[in-house]
Amino acid sequence: MSDTFQAEQPPTSRGVRTSDTTTRGIRIEVQSLYMPERSSAKESQYLFEYHVRISNVGTETAQLISREWIITNADGEVERVKGPGVVGEQPILTPGSSFEYRSFCPLKTSVGAMHGSYQMVTTNGDRFDAIISPFTLAVPNALN
Repeated sequence: MSDTFQAEQPPTSRGVRTSDTTTRGIRIEVQSLYMPERSSAKESQYLFEYHVRISNVGTETAQLISREWIITNADGEVERVKGPGVVGEQPILTPGSSFEYRSFCPLKTSVGAMHGSYQMVTTNGDRFDAIISPFTLAVPNALN
């Protein structure tokens, strides 16, 4: 099976940024959005929401077991976040099904990036990492 990769799209007028990657039939689409109402530049606190859609576009059933996010801020500081499932769930994705969730990422800088992987297991016990391609976290106009 081949992997596909789509580079990050330019931000929309609302600052939405996206990534889209497929690994072994598991497609992961992410959109991030700056949340000004929950941020404070004066206190170096910037909150970003991200919406994830995990779709099984392949032919084998797979379960999301765990996740790993790698978050980098504009100062080059890197944080790794690992844990079981996502938002307290370990969804089973049959061919043609999808799972969506929203979460948040705080940064101390107005720009950063995230990427990572979901650890998946198929019904026959094969384990693989479904790649989450990099996407930018940025206050609108911060990168102009």
